[in-house]
Amino acid sequence: MDFNMKKLASDAGIFFTRAVQFTEEKFGQAEKTELDAHFENLLARADSTKNWTEKILRQTEVLLQPNPSARVEEFLYEKLDRKVPSRVTNGELLAQYMAEAASELGPATPYGKTLIKVSEAEKLLGAAERDFIHTASISFLTPLRNFLEGDWKTIAKERRLLQNRRLDLDACKARLKKAKAAEAKATCEGDVSIPVPRAVLLLVCPSHPQTVPDFQETRPRNYILSASASALWNDEVDKAEQELRVAQTEFDRQAEVTRLLLEGISSTHVNHLRCLHEFIKSQTIYYAQGYRHMLDLQKQLGSSQGAIFPGTFVGTTEPASPPLSSTSPTTAAATMPVVPTVAGLSPPGEAALCLEEVAPPASGTRKARVLYDYEAADSSELALLADELITVYSLPGMDPDWLIGERGNKKGKVPVTYLELLS
Repeated sequence: MDFNMKKLASDAGIFFTRAVQFTEEKFGQAEKTELDAHFENLLARADSTKNWTEKILRQTEVLLQPNPSARVEEFLYEKLDRKVPSRVTNGELLAQYMAEAASELGPATPYGKTLIKVSEAEKLLGAAERDFIHTASISFLTPLRNFLEGDWKTIAKERRLLQNRRLDLDACKARLKKAKAAEAKATCEGDVSIPVPRAVLLLVCPSHPQTVPDFQETRPRNYILSASASALWNDEVDKAEQELRVAQTEFDRQAEVTRLLLEGISSTHVNHLRCLHEFIKSQTIYYAQGYRHMLDLQKQLGSSQGAIFPGTFVGTTEPASPPLSSTSPTTAAATMPVVPTVAGLSPPGEAALCLEEVAPPASGTRKARVLYDYEAADSSELALLADELITVYSLPGMDPDWLIGERGNKKGKVPVTYLELLS
Protein backbone atom coordinates (compact mmCIF):
# COMPACT_ATOMS: atom_id res chain seq x y z
CA MET A 1 0.00 0.00 0.00
CA ASP A 2 2.84 2.35 0.87
CA PHE A 3 4.49 1.63 -2.48
CA ASN A 4 1.31 2.41 -4.34
CA MET A 5 0.92 5.71 -2.49
CA LYS A 6 4.47 6.69 -3.31
CA LYS A 7 3.94 5.80 -6.95
CA LEU A 8 0.70 7.76 -6.99
CA ALA A 9 2.44 10.78 -5.46
CA SER A 10 5.29 10.47 -7.96
CA ASP A 11 2.89 10.25 -10.91
CA ALA A 12 0.97 13.24 -9.60
CA GLY A 13 4.19 15.23 -9.32
CA ILE A 14 5.22 14.33 -12.88
CA PHE A 15 1.77 15.26 -14.17
CA PHE A 16 1.88 18.59 -12.36
CA THR A 17 5.37 19.33 -13.72
CA ARG A 18 4.24 18.57 -17.26
CA ALA A 19 1.11 20.71 -16.84
CA VAL A 20 3.18 23.65 -15.60
CA GLN A 21 5.65 23.27 -18.47
CA PHE A 22 2.85 23.02 -21.06
CA THR A 23 1.09 26.10 -19.65
CA GLU A 24 4.25 28.17 -19.60
CA GLU A 25 4.98 27.19 -23.20
CA LYS A 26 1.51 28.31 -24.25
CA PHE A 27 2.05 31.69 -22.62
CA GLY A 28 5.56 32.00 -24.03
CA GLN A 29 7.22 31.87 -20.62
CA ALA A 30 9.25 28.69 -21.22
CA GLU A 31 11.45 27.33 -23.96
CA LYS A 32 10.23 24.46 -26.10
CA THR A 33 12.33 21.81 -27.80
CA GLU A 34 11.55 21.90 -31.52
CA LEU A 35 11.62 18.81 -33.71
CA ASP A 36 13.59 18.79 -36.94
CA ALA A 37 11.90 19.70 -40.24
CA HIS A 38 11.91 16.12 -41.54
CA PHE A 39 10.16 14.90 -38.41
CA GLU A 40 7.56 17.67 -38.68
CA ASN A 41 6.90 16.68 -42.32
CA LEU A 42 6.39 13.06 -41.24
CA LEU A 43 3.89 14.19 -38.60
CA ALA A 44 1.99 16.34 -41.10
CA ARG A 45 1.85 13.54 -43.66
CA ALA A 46 0.61 11.07 -41.04
CA ASP A 47 -2.16 13.46 -39.93
CA SER A 48 -3.18 14.08 -43.54
CA THR A 49 -3.26 10.34 -44.24
CA LYS A 50 -5.45 9.70 -41.23
CA ASN A 51 -7.91 12.51 -42.02
CA TRP A 52 -8.34 11.58 -45.70
CA THR A 53 -8.59 7.88 -44.90
CA GLU A 54 -11.48 8.62 -42.54
CA LYS A 55 -13.26 10.71 -45.19
CA ILE A 56 -12.76 8.13 -47.95
CA LEU A 57 -13.92 5.35 -45.64
CA ARG A 58 -17.11 7.17 -44.64
CA GLN A 59 -18.01 8.15 -48.20
CA THR A 60 -17.35 4.65 -49.53
CA GLU A 61 -19.67 3.28 -46.86
CA VAL A 62 -22.33 5.74 -48.06
CA LEU A 63 -21.76 4.61 -51.65
CA LEU A 64 -22.13 0.93 -50.78
CA GLN A 65 -24.99 1.45 -48.34
CA PRO A 66 -26.92 4.73 -48.82
CA ASN A 67 -29.37 3.89 -46.01
CA PRO A 68 -28.01 5.47 -42.78
CA SER A 69 -30.13 3.21 -40.57
CA ALA A 70 -28.65 0.14 -42.22
CA ARG A 71 -25.14 1.54 -41.74
CA VAL A 72 -25.78 2.10 -38.04
CA GLU A 73 -27.13 -1.43 -37.73
CA GLU A 74 -24.07 -2.88 -39.44
CA PHE A 75 -21.81 -0.81 -37.17
CA LEU A 76 -23.52 -2.14 -34.04
CA TYR A 77 -23.27 -5.73 -35.25
CA GLU A 78 -19.58 -5.20 -35.98
CA LYS A 79 -18.90 -3.75 -32.52
CA LEU A 80 -20.80 -6.62 -30.89
CA ASP A 81 -18.70 -9.04 -32.96
CA ARG A 82 -21.80 -10.61 -34.47
CA LYS A 83 -22.53 -11.58 -38.06
CA VAL A 84 -24.49 -8.99 -40.03
CA PRO A 85 -27.76 -10.51 -41.25
CA SER A 86 -28.26 -10.84 -44.99
CA ARG A 87 -30.15 -7.91 -46.45
CA VAL A 88 -32.08 -7.80 -49.74
CA THR A 89 -30.72 -5.23 -52.16
CA ASN A 90 -32.96 -2.59 -53.72
CA GLY A 91 -32.72 -4.25 -57.13
CA GLU A 92 -33.76 -7.63 -55.74
CA LEU A 93 -36.67 -6.04 -53.87
CA LEU A 94 -37.82 -4.28 -57.05
CA ALA A 95 -37.56 -7.57 -58.95
CA GLN A 96 -39.74 -9.26 -56.34
CA TYR A 97 -42.42 -6.56 -56.59
CA MET A 98 -42.43 -6.71 -60.39
CA ALA A 99 -42.75 -10.49 -60.41
CA GLU A 100 -45.67 -10.34 -57.96
CA ALA A 101 -47.32 -7.60 -60.03
CA ALA A 102 -46.97 -9.66 -63.22
CA SER A 103 -48.47 -12.69 -61.49
CA GLU A 104 -51.47 -10.71 -60.32
CA LEU A 105 -52.02 -8.59 -63.47
CA GLY A 106 -51.62 -11.50 -65.85
CA PRO A 107 -48.30 -13.02 -66.95
CA ALA A 108 -49.71 -13.70 -70.46
CA THR A 109 -50.48 -10.03 -71.17
CA PRO A 110 -47.89 -7.81 -72.88
CA TYR A 111 -47.49 -5.76 -69.70
CA GLY A 112 -47.14 -8.87 -67.58
CA LYS A 113 -44.55 -10.39 -69.90
CA THR A 114 -42.52 -7.18 -69.83
CA LEU A 115 -42.72 -7.03 -66.05
CA ILE A 116 -41.36 -10.57 -65.84
CA LYS A 117 -38.45 -9.78 -68.17
CA VAL A 118 -37.57 -6.60 -66.29
CA SER A 119 -37.92 -8.47 -63.00
CA GLU A 120 -35.36 -11.05 -64.10
CA ALA A 121 -32.96 -8.30 -65.19
CA GLU A 122 -33.37 -6.39 -61.90
CA LYS A 123 -32.74 -9.60 -59.99
CA LEU A 124 -29.48 -10.08 -61.84
CA LEU A 125 -28.55 -6.46 -61.16
CA GLY A 126 -29.30 -6.95 -57.48
CA ALA A 127 -27.10 -10.04 -57.34
CA ALA A 128 -24.28 -8.16 -59.08
CA GLU A 129 -24.66 -5.31 -56.59
CA ARG A 130 -24.49 -7.74 -53.67
CA ASP A 131 -21.26 -9.24 -55.03
CA PHE A 132 -19.80 -5.78 -55.55
CA ILE A 133 -20.63 -4.67 -51.99
CA HIS A 134 -19.15 -7.85 -50.54
CA THR A 135 -15.96 -7.62 -52.59
CA ALA A 136 -15.47 -3.89 -51.94
CA SER A 137 -15.98 -4.36 -48.20
CA ILE A 138 -13.31 -7.03 -47.99
CA SER A 139 -10.74 -5.63 -50.41
CA PHE A 140 -11.11 -1.89 -49.67
CA LEU A 141 -13.05 -0.98 -46.53
CA THR A 142 -11.46 -3.59 -44.26
CA PRO A 143 -7.84 -2.44 -44.91
CA LEU A 144 -8.83 1.18 -44.28
CA ARG A 145 -10.51 0.25 -41.00
CA ASN A 146 -7.51 -1.86 -39.98
CA PHE A 147 -5.23 1.14 -40.49
CA LEU A 148 -7.39 3.49 -38.44
CA GLU A 149 -8.04 1.01 -35.63
CA GLY A 150 -4.58 -0.57 -35.58
CA ASP A 151 -1.58 1.24 -37.02
CA TRP A 152 -2.91 4.73 -36.40
CA LYS A 153 -3.76 4.04 -32.76
CA THR A 154 -0.21 2.78 -32.25
CA ILE A 155 1.20 5.91 -33.89
CA ALA A 156 -1.04 8.15 -31.77
CA LYS A 157 0.04 6.36 -28.58
CA GLU A 158 3.74 6.77 -29.37
CA ARG A 159 3.21 10.42 -30.27
CA ARG A 160 1.62 11.05 -26.87
CA LEU A 161 4.60 9.38 -25.19
CA LEU A 162 6.95 11.55 -27.26
CA GLN A 163 5.05 14.65 -26.18
CA ASN A 164 5.40 13.65 -22.53
CA ARG A 165 9.12 12.96 -22.98
CA ARG A 166 9.56 16.38 -24.56
CA LEU A 167 7.75 18.08 -21.67
CA ASP A 168 9.96 16.21 -19.19
CA LEU A 169 13.07 17.23 -21.14
CA ASP A 170 12.09 20.89 -21.25
CA ALA A 171 11.17 20.82 -17.56
CA CYS A 172 14.63 19.43 -16.76
CA LYS A 173 16.23 22.15 -18.87
CA ALA A 174 14.26 24.82 -16.99
CA ARG A 175 15.18 23.26 -13.63
CA LEU A 176 18.87 23.19 -14.54
CA LYS A 177 18.75 26.79 -15.68
CA LYS A 178 17.19 27.92 -12.39
CA ALA A 179 19.66 25.88 -10.36
CA LYS A 180 22.63 27.42 -12.14
CA ALA A 181 21.22 30.91 -11.65
CA ALA A 182 20.69 30.27 -7.93
CA GLU A 183 24.20 28.81 -7.60
CA ALA A 184 25.71 31.88 -9.25
CA LYS A 185 23.75 34.16 -6.92
CA ALA A 186 24.85 32.24 -3.82
CA THR A 187 28.47 32.36 -4.97
CA CYS A 188 28.28 36.14 -5.40
CA GLU A 189 26.83 36.61 -1.90
CA GLY A 190 29.61 34.42 -0.46
CA ASP A 191 32.29 36.48 -2.18
CA VAL A 192 31.07 39.64 -0.40
CA SER A 193 31.78 38.01 2.97
CA ILE A 194 35.39 37.00 2.20
CA PRO A 195 37.47 37.66 5.44
CA VAL A 196 40.19 40.36 5.45
CA PRO A 197 43.54 39.27 7.08
CA ARG A 198 44.54 41.02 10.37
CA ALA A 199 47.88 42.12 8.95
CA VAL A 200 46.04 44.19 6.33
CA LEU A 201 43.91 45.82 9.01
CA LEU A 202 47.03 46.70 11.03
CA LEU A 203 48.40 48.46 8.01
CA VAL A 204 45.17 50.45 7.79
CA CYS A 205 45.08 51.28 11.56
CA PRO A 206 48.67 51.12 12.91
CA SER A 207 48.02 53.59 15.78
CA HIS A 208 45.27 51.54 17.35
CA PRO A 209 46.20 47.87 17.07
CA GLN A 210 44.07 47.02 20.03
CA THR A 211 40.96 48.25 18.20
CA VAL A 212 41.48 45.91 15.25
CA PRO A 213 39.04 43.05 15.77
CA ASP A 214 40.04 39.47 15.42
CA PHE A 215 38.30 38.22 12.18
CA GLN A 216 38.05 34.69 13.47
CA GLU A 217 35.97 35.97 16.36
CA THR A 218 33.84 38.55 14.52
CA ARG A 219 33.26 36.74 11.11
CA PRO A 220 29.65 37.45 9.91
CA ARG A 221 27.22 34.62 10.24
CA ASN A 222 25.91 35.06 6.69
CA TYR A 223 29.33 34.02 5.42
CA ILE A 224 28.76 30.50 6.75
CA LEU A 225 25.20 30.47 5.43
CA SER A 226 26.31 31.63 1.98
CA ALA A 227 28.93 28.92 1.79
CA SER A 228 26.39 26.30 2.83
CA ALA A 229 23.83 27.57 0.28
CA SER A 230 26.44 27.54 -2.46
CA ALA A 231 27.25 23.93 -1.68
CA LEU A 232 23.55 23.01 -1.71
CA TRP A 233 22.97 24.69 -5.05
CA ASN A 234 26.06 23.01 -6.43
CA ASP A 235 24.53 19.64 -5.51
CA GLU A 236 21.24 20.76 -7.03
CA VAL A 237 22.97 21.62 -10.30
CA ASP A 238 24.64 18.22 -10.41
CA LYS A 239 21.30 16.53 -9.77
CA ALA A 240 19.56 18.63 -12.46
CA GLU A 241 22.28 17.79 -14.97
CA GLN A 242 21.90 14.09 -14.25
CA GLU A 243 18.11 14.30 -14.69
CA LEU A 244 18.60 16.24 -17.93
CA ARG A 245 20.88 13.53 -19.32
CA VAL A 246 18.30 10.83 -18.47
CA ALA A 247 15.44 12.89 -19.95
CA GLN A 248 17.43 13.56 -23.12
CA THR A 249 18.17 9.85 -23.56
CA GLU A 250 14.52 8.88 -23.10
CA PHE A 251 13.40 11.62 -25.49
CA ASP A 252 15.86 10.54 -28.19
CA ARG A 253 14.81 6.90 -27.84
CA GLN A 254 11.10 7.75 -28.08
CA ALA A 255 11.71 10.09 -31.02
CA GLU A 256 13.43 7.28 -32.91
CA VAL A 257 10.55 4.86 -32.23
CA THR A 258 8.00 7.43 -33.38
CA ARG A 259 10.06 8.28 -36.45
CA LEU A 260 10.13 4.63 -37.56
CA LEU A 261 6.35 4.37 -37.19
CA LEU A 262 5.79 7.59 -39.13
CA GLU A 263 8.06 6.45 -41.93
CA GLY A 264 5.89 3.33 -42.14
CA ILE A 265 3.12 5.56 -43.56
CA SER A 266 4.79 5.05 -46.95
CA SER A 267 4.07 1.32 -46.70
CA THR A 268 0.50 2.18 -45.73
CA HIS A 269 0.15 4.25 -48.91
CA VAL A 270 1.41 1.32 -50.99
CA ASN A 271 -1.09 -1.02 -49.34
CA HIS A 272 -3.95 1.43 -49.82
CA LEU A 273 -2.96 1.85 -53.47
CA ARG A 274 -3.22 -1.89 -54.01
CA CYS A 275 -6.61 -1.95 -52.26
CA LEU A 276 -7.78 0.96 -54.42
CA HIS A 277 -6.92 -1.01 -57.55
CA GLU A 278 -8.94 -3.92 -56.19
CA PHE A 279 -11.87 -1.61 -55.52
CA ILE A 280 -11.79 -0.18 -59.04
CA LYS A 281 -11.55 -3.68 -60.48
CA SER A 282 -14.63 -4.85 -58.57
CA GLN A 283 -16.49 -1.67 -59.52
CA THR A 284 -15.60 -2.18 -63.18
CA ILE A 285 -16.88 -5.75 -63.07
CA TYR A 286 -20.09 -4.58 -61.41
CA TYR A 287 -20.82 -1.90 -64.01
CA ALA A 288 -19.88 -4.25 -66.86
CA GLN A 289 -22.34 -6.82 -65.55
CA GLY A 290 -25.01 -4.13 -65.22
CA TYR A 291 -24.39 -2.96 -68.78
CA ARG A 292 -24.58 -6.52 -70.12
CA HIS A 293 -27.78 -7.31 -68.24
CA MET A 294 -29.47 -4.10 -69.39
CA LEU A 295 -28.34 -4.62 -72.97
CA ASP A 296 -29.84 -8.10 -72.94
CA LEU A 297 -33.02 -6.69 -71.43
CA GLN A 298 -33.17 -4.02 -74.11
CA LYS A 299 -32.86 -6.66 -76.82
CA GLN A 300 -35.64 -8.71 -75.24
CA LEU A 301 -37.90 -5.70 -74.95
CA GLY A 302 -37.11 -4.68 -78.53
CA SER A 303 -38.02 -8.16 -79.81
CA SER A 304 -41.28 -8.24 -77.91
CA GLN A 305 -42.06 -4.69 -78.97
CA GLY A 306 -41.49 -5.57 -82.61
CA ALA A 307 -43.92 -8.48 -82.24
CA ILE A 308 -46.57 -6.23 -80.75
CA PHE A 309 -46.05 -3.30 -83.11
CA PRO A 310 -44.65 -4.75 -86.35
CA GLY A 311 -42.71 -2.42 -88.62
CA THR A 312 -42.02 0.18 -85.94
CA PHE A 313 -38.97 1.18 -83.98
CA VAL A 314 -39.03 3.30 -80.84
CA GLY A 315 -35.79 5.19 -80.27
CA THR A 316 -34.34 5.31 -76.81
CA THR A 317 -34.00 8.57 -74.90
CA GLU A 318 -30.61 7.49 -73.57
CA PRO A 319 -27.92 5.26 -75.04
CA ALA A 320 -27.06 1.91 -73.46
CA SER A 321 -23.75 3.34 -72.28
CA PRO A 322 -22.62 6.94 -71.74
CA PRO A 323 -22.01 8.83 -75.00
CA LEU A 324 -18.62 10.24 -75.80
CA SER A 325 -19.95 13.75 -76.34
CA SER A 326 -21.03 15.97 -73.47
CA THR A 327 -24.61 16.35 -74.73
CA SER A 328 -26.97 13.45 -74.34
CA PRO A 329 -28.84 12.43 -77.47
CA THR A 330 -32.56 13.00 -77.38
CA THR A 331 -34.10 10.89 -80.06
CA ALA A 332 -37.84 10.79 -80.33
CA ALA A 333 -39.99 7.88 -81.37
CA ALA A 334 -39.60 7.26 -85.09
CA THR A 335 -40.92 4.82 -87.67
CA MET A 336 -38.29 3.21 -89.84
CA PRO A 337 -38.99 2.40 -93.48
CA VAL A 338 -39.57 -1.34 -93.79
CA VAL A 339 -39.77 -3.49 -96.91
CA PRO A 340 -43.12 -5.40 -97.05
CA THR A 341 -42.88 -8.87 -95.59
CA VAL A 342 -42.18 -11.58 -98.17
CA ALA A 343 -43.83 -14.92 -97.62
CA GLY A 344 -41.47 -17.77 -97.00
CA LEU A 345 -38.59 -15.57 -95.79
CA SER A 346 -36.40 -17.48 -93.42
CA PRO A 347 -36.63 -16.27 -89.83
CA PRO A 348 -33.61 -14.56 -88.27
CA GLY A 349 -30.72 -16.87 -87.51
CA GLU A 350 -31.81 -19.67 -89.85
CA ALA A 351 -30.22 -18.30 -93.03
CA ALA A 352 -27.40 -15.87 -93.56
CA LEU A 353 -28.35 -12.45 -94.84
CA CYS A 354 -26.88 -11.74 -98.30
CA LEU A 355 -25.98 -8.05 -98.02
CA GLU A 356 -25.01 -7.75 -101.67
CA GLU A 357 -28.57 -8.51 -102.72
CA VAL A 358 -30.16 -6.16 -100.18
CA ALA A 359 -31.59 -2.97 -101.65
CA PRO A 360 -32.96 0.06 -99.80
CA PRO A 361 -36.76 -0.02 -99.32
CA ALA A 362 -38.96 1.89 -101.69
CA SER A 363 -40.30 3.97 -98.79
CA GLY A 364 -36.85 5.52 -98.37
CA THR A 365 -34.04 5.57 -95.86
CA ARG A 366 -32.99 7.67 -92.88
CA LYS A 367 -29.86 9.32 -91.63
CA ALA A 368 -28.38 8.42 -88.25
CA ARG A 369 -25.51 9.75 -86.19
CA VAL A 370 -23.19 7.23 -84.53
CA LEU A 371 -23.00 7.76 -80.75
CA TYR A 372 -19.79 5.84 -80.08
CA ASP A 373 -17.36 3.43 -81.73
CA TYR A 374 -18.41 -0.10 -82.60
CA GLU A 375 -16.23 -2.94 -83.84
CA ALA A 376 -17.86 -5.34 -86.28
CA ALA A 377 -18.09 -8.89 -84.93
CA ASP A 378 -18.12 -10.47 -88.40
CA SER A 379 -18.33 -9.62 -92.08
CA SER A 380 -22.12 -9.09 -91.93
CA GLU A 381 -21.74 -6.10 -89.57
CA LEU A 382 -20.55 -2.59 -90.28
CA ALA A 383 -17.87 -1.02 -88.10
CA LEU A 384 -18.79 2.42 -86.74
CA LEU A 385 -16.90 5.50 -85.65
CA ALA A 386 -18.31 8.00 -83.20
CA ASP A 387 -20.03 11.11 -84.61
CA GLU A 388 -20.10 9.91 -88.23
CA LEU A 389 -23.33 9.97 -90.29
CA ILE A 390 -24.63 6.85 -91.99
CA THR A 391 -27.75 5.80 -93.89
CA VAL A 392 -29.96 3.21 -92.20
CA TYR A 393 -33.10 1.24 -92.96
CA SER A 394 -34.84 -1.90 -91.75
CA LEU A 395 -35.59 -5.23 -93.43
CA PRO A 396 -38.43 -7.61 -92.70
CA GLY A 397 -37.59 -10.42 -90.34
CA MET A 398 -34.61 -8.60 -88.83
CA ASP A 399 -34.01 -8.36 -85.12
CA PRO A 400 -35.53 -5.00 -84.04
CA ASP A 401 -32.26 -4.20 -82.25
CA TRP A 402 -30.40 -4.10 -85.57
CA LEU A 403 -30.62 -2.04 -88.75
CA ILE A 404 -28.90 -2.10 -92.12
CA GLY A 405 -26.32 0.68 -92.31
CA GLU A 406 -24.61 2.10 -95.38
CA ARG A 407 -21.52 4.29 -95.57
CA GLY A 408 -20.31 4.90 -99.09
CA ASN A 409 -20.00 1.52 -100.79
CA LYS A 410 -19.89 -0.36 -97.47
CA LYS A 411 -22.97 -2.02 -96.03
CA GLY A 412 -23.73 -4.11 -92.96
CA LYS A 413 -25.80 -4.61 -89.82
CA VAL A 414 -25.47 -1.99 -87.07
CA PRO A 415 -26.89 -2.03 -83.50
CA VAL A 416 -29.69 0.44 -82.89
CA THR A 417 -28.37 1.36 -79.43
CA TYR A 418 -25.27 2.89 -81.01
CA LEU A 419 -27.29 5.28 -83.20
CA GLU A 420 -29.21 8.50 -82.92
CA LEU A 421 -31.87 8.65 -85.63
CA LEU A 422 -32.14 12.06 -87.24
CA SER A 423 -35.40 13.62 -88.44
